[in-house]
This record gives sequence, structure tokens and C-alpha cells, in this order.
Amino acid sequence: MSNPRNTGTVIGRLASDPQIFDNKDDSKKVRFTLMVDRNFTNAQNERQSDAIDVEAFVNKAANGAGPYSNVHKGDLVSVQSTLRKDVYEKNGATVYELKVVAEEITYLEPKSVTQARFQKRLQDAEAQNQALQAQAPAPQPVAAQGSAVQQDEQLPFG
Repeated sequence: MSNPRNTGTVIGRLASDPQIFDNKDDSKKVRFTLMVDRNFTNAQNERQSDAIDVEAFVNKAANGAGPYSNVHKGDLVSVQSTLRKDVYEKNGATVYELKVVAEEITYLEPKSVTQARFQKRLQDAEAQNQALQAQAPAPQPVAAQGSAVQQDEQLPFG
């Protein structure tokens, strides 16, 4: 049972695809960044966003990365989270790191919208790849190198 006073909800869009790391016990660690709008506007009447780093853990019994296999850059999600402070030594100094740990993730857009965005990204990446390949010079054939001497060559000795 979790402490209800140590929970929160973070709503935002993924800044990039989640990074998935395998643990020694076959569970997984997932890291991603959410771009979260602030609750107020600045003096220029603009709403700013904050990048919130989130960690999640996926049990080894889950298929793949669990629910994090289906989220991609740009997807709008809601993350129920808890806060955790990690304390460790780095270069002789004690580091206190506050982490947002995802307990549950909810998709806030229909699957058709997220899949269409993902397909568009793939198409754009493929088009960019083809454009770069078209710009690259054609590979030149490499002359055969070896110790065999053709018959019409004259040797410097002899």
C-alpha cells in the first residue's frame, strides 16, 4: 500500500521515446521526460513548460516493457507518481537526487492518433534517410590490390 500523501499526477507530452534498460533480474527500468505546462503564464502572457524526468520499473513478469512499449515521442500521457530521494557519493561529494517514479501511466489520446503520429515520424525519418543517401557520392570501385603482377607490366629489376 502506498502513502497517499506521497503521490502526484504529472500530465504532459513525451519529449522523446522512452529509454529501456534491462536489470540483472530480467525486470526493466524505463526513463522518459515529460514536457509539462506550468499553471500560469509569464509577463508576456506565454505559458512555459518544464521537462520532468520520470523513472518507471517494469516487473520481469510483464511482456517487454509493459505499458511503456506503446508510448512514443509526442504522446500525451498522465503519470501517477511518487517521489523518491536517492543519496549516493560522486567524486567525494554526497549527492541528493529527487526522482519522480511512475506508478501508473494513462494514455490521454486515442490509439489512432498516437499511431498516426508514430507512422508520420517513421515516414519523415525514411524520407530524410533517402535524401541523405541521394546526396552522398556514389561509391567508387576499389582497385584490386594484391601481389599478382599483370603480364604487360615491366618489373623495375631484371
